[in-house]
Amino acid sequence: MDLLAIAGGVLQGSIALAAEGEPEAGLQINLFWVIVSSLNFLVFAVILYWLFGGPLTRMLADRRARIQQGLEDAEEARRAREAADQERIAALQEARREANDILTRAQKLADDSRERDLAATREELERIRVRASADLEAEKQRAIADVRAEVADLALRAAGKVVGETMTDDRQRRLVNDFLQETASGGDGSAKG
Repeated sequence: MDLLAIAGGVLQGSIALAAEGEPEAGLQINLFWVIVSSLNFLVFAVILYWLFGGPLTRMLADRRARIQQGLEDAEEARRAREAADQERIAALQEARREANDILTRAQKLADDSRERDLAATREELERIRVRASADLEAEKQRAIADVRAEVADLALRAAGKVVGETMTDDRQRRLVNDFLQETASGGDGSAKG
């Protein structure tokens, strides 16, 4: 209300000045109007601050707080990104180490498997060699028996021709077999008659 009283007094003063007469043309500074204009500006500034200054200040403070929070969030995101990069690098190193371990285990298993296969192959070859040796020995014994039988037949025929008489088949075989056994064991055959 004081402002209205001042404004009313200023208005009355300006009317009184206007009634006195118009000053001559030229550049003149009217101190009264400078003061009135200054007061009007101050009143207008106070009213504007009262109407818009508080909300504008709050809006600017809110904006400053949001910007500050955004900067803090960006810093936190940068730290989180660096931590994630470190975790990623650690995970990659762990994966490489595990891959090397798996590769080493697989190589060891392959070596062990190869050694087992080689041992099994060697055993199989040894069994085949032993079986072949046994088959060869059996074939040799069979061939020797065949040769002995042939020699016995030839010897009996020759003896029959020399002696001039025929011996019985069983008796001939027994004599030849005894003779061949004595010669195989290292005897000379003359001890028997």
